[in-house]
Amino acid sequence: MKIEADLIVERADQLLTLAPGENAKTAEDKLGLVPDGSVAVKGESIVWAGPDREIGRHIVLSAGGKRLNARGKVVTPGFVDSHTHPVFAGSRALEFELRIKGATYQQIAQAGGGIKSTVENTRTASKEDLRDLGLRRLEEMLSLGTTTVEAKSGYGLSVADEIRMLEVLRDLDRKHPVDIVSTFLGAHEIPPEYAGRKQDYVQLVIDEMIPEVASRKLASFCDVFCEEGVFSLEESRRILEKGAELGLRPKLHADELTPLGGSELAAEVGAVSADHLLFASEKGMEMMAEKGVVATLLPGTAFFLFMGRYAPARKMIEKGLAVALATDFNPGSCMTQSLPLITTIACTQMRMTPAECILGITRHAARAIGREDTLGSLEPGKQADLLLLDIPDYRHLSYHFGINHVERVFKKGREVWKRTTCGQQV
Repeated sequence: MKIEADLIVERADQLLTLAPGENAKTAEDKLGLVPDGSVAVKGESIVWAGPDREIGRHIVLSAGGKRLNARGKVVTPGFVDSHTHPVFAGSRALEFELRIKGATYQQIAQAGGGIKSTVENTRTASKEDLRDLGLRRLEEMLSLGTTTVEAKSGYGLSVADEIRMLEVLRDLDRKHPVDIVSTFLGAHEIPPEYAGRKQDYVQLVIDEMIPEVASRKLASFCDVFCEEGVFSLEESRRILEKGAELGLRPKLHADELTPLGGSELAAEVGAVSADHLLFASEKGMEMMAEKGVVATLLPGTAFFLFMGRYAPARKMIEKGLAVALATDFNPGSCMTQSLPLITTIACTQMRMTPAECILGITRHAARAIGREDTLGSLEPGKQADLLLLDIPDYRHLSYHFGINHVERVFKKGREVWKRTTCGQQV
């Protein structure tokens, strides 16, 4: 019996299902590449994907259904950006210039810049202004192929302001096609009013912030910036364990600036992902691989901060880690919403292959936010988030950089963005 579909995207030069067979070993095999492929959608879900020559045996188009010819295009799952900070006010363009002139990220922070300056601007912005800013940023992400984002709080750093940030994220999730998976990051920095009283702030996060966030069901995850001068391993463990106790799964900013041991901690607390990881140890990588912790790498941040060092992606892949890629979109250390650009940096600076990068912004990224059962591949039963890319081969996504290759975006089976000669149009 044939399956009915509302939408058929057919004749794609390359269909990347990200649904490989059991024997797939290489990243290229794991793309599930189907030459001259088609995908069928019913409602919000994928119902079939495979060779175009076989679609007639399996699928019948419903009355009023739509066929879309994807000849000359590459069709992929919607991209998943698994580490972002999209709700903030103000700009840190001056800090960018100061770094060009030789100031370090830490020096800028010590002088009152960095995260603290964004906290000040975000606290004084109205909820409406934060929503408007967030909507514009999400629309840019959507135009670049991102259909799901993990979004963190962390620019409030008080009970009321952290709740307000998470409420803005909830409102944006309801208003915009891009799905938002929220993460509580109250342990992002020590706010100015707690200078010299870090333990008091840690206790505030544990005793008041986390219970309030959990009771209001405003976040899925709890994250900590585990780093020298910010939150120690012991403090991070206490915060993450409290979050887990109340249903917030742990994530971790780990080993970004120093080899503190965040990757080991991520494995010990059963984190869904550990992110950054420029200084991750051999032991930490092995522990993460054993515990199934996703390594979310943010090469745009190392690029933007002139760090001269990138996470050891090749070593991680060799050790069997699932490597996700994300933008880390934020005003201070990576002001971009472009996952395609991130893949180019990953290729050129971390020697990841184009296929590994596609895995990193689809299947592995979905796993990094706990949504691997519904996102990240074009398989029957999964959410119908898919892209038409105007490129002849998937490698061009990373190879031909600095322009937008996205032609159409479908979210839950509905076209939500398309390119025209005059710009975007839905």
